[in-house]
Amino acid sequence: ERKSRGSKAEVRSRGVAKEKTLECGQIVWGLAFSACPAAEEGETDPTCAVGLPCLILATGLNDGQIKVWEVQTGHLLFSLLGHQDVVRDLSFAPNGSLILVSASRDKTLRVWDLSRDGRQVQVLSGHVQWVYCCSISPDCSMLCSVAGEKTALLWSMRSYTLIRRLEGHQSSVVSCDFSPDSALLVTASYDACVIMWDPYTGEQLRTLRHVPLHSALDYSGEVHTSSLRSVCFSPEGLYLATVADDRLLRIWALELRSPVAFAPMTNGLCCIYFPHGGFIATGTRDGHVQFWTAPRVLSSLKHLCRKALRTFLTTYQVLALPIPRKLKEFLTYRTF
Repeated sequence: ERKSRGSKAEVRSRGVAKEKTLECGQIVWGLAFSACPAAEEGETDPTCAVGLPCLILATGLNDGQIKVWEVQTGHLLFSLLGHQDVVRDLSFAPNGSLILVSASRDKTLRVWDLSRDGRQVQVLSGHVQWVYCCSISPDCSMLCSVAGEKTALLWSMRSYTLIRRLEGHQSSVVSCDFSPDSALLVTASYDACVIMWDPYTGEQLRTLRHVPLHSALDYSGEVHTSSLRSVCFSPEGLYLATVADDRLLRIWALELRSPVAFAPMTNGLCCIYFPHGGFIATGTRDGHVQFWTAPRVLSSLKHLCRKALRTFLTTYQVLALPIPRKLKEFLTYRTF
């Protein structure tokens, strides 16, 4: 935009965009951006006034509050009250509906509708430990939540009821994420394993085990050296990133059972892919966010077709199609 105005306009505009500081008044434990709104024709920026749409940032605080901000202006839109303890994680529905799910140390998840003045829609109870992470599937049909327990819970985003418990980990599950087509769910645990699930059937498809890269990196003989902290899918759905306590960021290709890339990092707690791929951001205990280049891949036509189909077909619908068995196995990620 600035370049199109000419060099004089560019000089005048320098320094106009200032950093914003949102004063939350509490330790901030969780953050979530809403889906980026589309500007109306003729508008340069989507406007907001709580009439929405605008780009929104939700912040989960130490005292159980959720403060919701308009990013463009830094204006506080809502203070959502209900949780009795730290709000540990937040997730907006990817369809732009302004449904927000919060996960808390009070062992509940709460569903909020920001399009209805931040009204609390539902309280989801089922965990017996602190809830660490929540993730809404890209098709907005399911919600996964994990706590300091060996099971992950899968909820319906339509009825807000429990669909199933996913059992398979040997220690606390701490992170979860859906693939971009909603056909896969991954969970990461202190047991040093990532399990890839079919969320529709509850079937375990494969397990990725975190083993030391080599003995020089095995810093201690403790059982939890490789405890996992975070897992996330890449935007095209062919890679996973994981952060573990063995001081490594790993990149995994879905069709392989071993990592394709490593990066040394200390005190890692969380990771997330840049929405358009190519980069990963990691957060650490010592207060840093680091950025890493990630493998790029040109998706095969087969994968693009699978992704397009699985965006609107469940596993059961695929299995009911009059197509060869091998094709069904490919479409349901049983084979690659």
